[in-house]
Amino acid sequence: MECDAFIIGEQLKDERLRAGLTQEQLADKIGTKKSFISRVERGHADIQLSTLVKLFQGLGRKVSVRVI
Repeated sequence: MECDAFIIGEQLKDERLRAGLTQEQLADKIGTKKSFISRVERGHADIQLSTLVKLFQGLGRKVSVRVI
């Protein structure tokens, strides 16, 4: 699970940087705190799917889940 959290965090960070947003700007945009964004990006937060969707929607992206 830690590996999955790290991968998600890295993807979030890449998309946030691509969007030209700081952690604080993204946090303000989705109604959370910068410290939460930081924890997610470092893979230190266990988040719900709805939160994951909200984070990426804040970046103008969509989340797709695939089970293999």
